[in-house]
Amino acid sequence: MQIEHAVTSDVKEIHALIQHFAEKGLVLPRSLLSIYQHLQCMYVARENNQIVGVGGLHILGHDLGEVRSLVVSSDHMGKGIGRMLVNHITNEAARLGVKRLISFTYQIEFFKKCGFEIAEKATLPEKVWIDCVSCPKLDCCDETAMIKYI
Repeated sequence: MQIEHAVTSDVKEIHALIQHFAEKGLVLPRSLLSIYQHLQCMYVARENNQIVGVGGLHILGHDLGEVRSLVVSSDHMGKGIGRMLVNHITNEAARLGVKRLISFTYQIEFFKKCGFEIAEKATLPEKVWIDCVSCPKLDCCDETAMIKYI
């Protein structure tokens, strides 16, 4: 299993994987254009030349980053791939000088196992003003904010 930066030839496969879980309401959808525009901060887990997981690191401020679009293909769940991606993203965030790593998620127990704790959304104005203000779930957000200090 390898974790590596995504490349342009990965975008359609990344999009399909994210879209699969977005249709189930487990992550927010991403357009192909959005994936291309943020490709430099997307990571993929590959097994036998196939993408089996994806996750992104989005920098929100001078010491704040976010784990985004973290998904693992259904037939590869439970193999530690999600944790490998989070660990890789955490290491990249630390390398960049990020001190706080957040996730807005439905997968509370998973992120707790990765060292995150529940946070109040009000303590993360960078996220709210950058992303949440244009999110279709702004007035009815049901995701849980979680944070890890690194």
